[in-house]
Amino acid sequence: MTKDDPNTNAAGAATMELLWSRIRQRGDLPGFSKVISTIVGAMRGDEAREFNMAKTVLQDPALTQKVLRLANSAMYSVFGQGINTVSKAVIVLGTETIGHLALGLKLIDGLSAASSDSAAARAEMEKAVLAGHIGRQLASSAPSRDAEEAVVCAMLHSLGRMLVTFYLPDRWQRIDALITEAKMTEDAAALEVLGILFHDIGQHAARQWGLPATVVNTMQDLPPRPVAEPLAHSDWLSAISTLSTSCATALCDETGSAQAALQSLAGQYADMLGMDASQVMLAVDSAQRNAAEENSVLVRSSRRTDDKAEPLPPSGKPADAVQILTRGVNDMRGAAPNATLSQLIGMALETVHQGLGFSRSIAFLRSREKHAYIARLSFGDVGADVMRRMSFSDAYQPDVFHAALANNKMIFVENARDPAFVNKVPRWWREALPTARSFMVLPVTVHRHPIGFIYGDWDASLPVAKVELADAGPLNELRSLVVRTFENRQQPDVDWNRGGL
Repeated sequence: MTKDDPNTNAAGAATMELLWSRIRQRGDLPGFSKVISTIVGAMRGDEAREFNMAKTVLQDPALTQKVLRLANSAMYSVFGQGINTVSKAVIVLGTETIGHLALGLKLIDGLSAASSDSAAARAEMEKAVLAGHIGRQLASSAPSRDAEEAVVCAMLHSLGRMLVTFYLPDRWQRIDALITEAKMTEDAAALEVLGILFHDIGQHAARQWGLPATVVNTMQDLPPRPVAEPLAHSDWLSAISTLSTSCATALCDETGSAQAALQSLAGQYADMLGMDASQVMLAVDSAQRNAAEENSVLVRSSRRTDDKAEPLPPSGKPADAVQILTRGVNDMRGAAPNATLSQLIGMALETVHQGLGFSRSIAFLRSREKHAYIARLSFGDVGADVMRRMSFSDAYQPDVFHAALANNKMIFVENARDPAFVNKVPRWWREALPTARSFMVLPVTVHRHPIGFIYGDWDASLPVAKVELADAGPLNELRSLVVRTFENRQQPDVDWNRGGL
């Protein structure tokens, strides 16, 4: 512990207590602090990273709309036709782009909800988002490094300063006055007013929220220094986040000295990052352009979306179900020539889930090794414990699931709790999903052999709904696209064949 640690410094401890008190009064950072680990996990994930990213975004309706608006903006018009599903947006734009966007939006939404909307608070937020852009570009230009970690670390490098400007604006004004009028350094002014440094505040809050240690450890500046060999990964992340934040600060400086400051920073940190100073400058310039273009889209989006509203609970089948399903099928058709089977299954599942407004939607895969149908992907109210229980033998049983698979026919059950129907529903379904009332089974059959199916249901708490005849058209086309994609592959996708979904 240092002398500035809130556990050993009375003034620092008092500041942290006041900060937590203000946070409790105005609201935590629920949108950001709770979702960051999920987003980072999706960005760093395995073969299912694209699906996991889409699933994370779809859990937040406001974020979903903003991602789709950005994907369809002029900024990405080079990709051609419109994008209607988050799954396709992730495929086209990449998990890093979507993850960066999601982090930035959740940071803005979370802090904006708690802020008094002061100019200082807004400036700190904009600098953090810009730092994330710079971190991403720098990491993409550096050899053999992961851009997703750099984005997160750069964006949160100034978390302590952001928290003070948002929750303790009176203290921030005193610090700013000491820097401006008394010509004190920022660290000296922070100690004078707060009894604790900004990075200590950020680290303390980050630990409290359970953010990854990798992120926490990079919140302290790493000064430039000569290096004889490549930096350890943790030091590299610290250098990236320090440089990104410093560049963002320079770009937001209104004194007109930004270019000189940027050139100086590039010269100081280039060797540490294994780059040339010119590469650093190009990365910063590209990041600045991307941030400006993205911001113009999101500002327009915010005018149409109530960012402070809580996500609406599921409301059942939407009135325009056929249109949503059709747009999703169009996305699948456009992506099919180049998408993997895993990607197409993810798009199909999202289309069904969003189009019919199911409480939960699950893709089941037939495992030849286990002689069973096993749940692999899911959207909606499906916990890990439920997913583990969602499997059954592929040996024929006289129930509705095997009937659908054996006949390759979509089946919809309007009231699975009807006593007259209870013997048609398997025990595993009744035990795993006790709140479901209506459900659909959409089998996927290749060369007369079922390889899996898409399942979706509505809870009893939702308005009564049906899968109508009009819905059957796009649903059948959806599964035909999956079947044709499977048949057209000379070899089935490894992920699908091994159950990697």
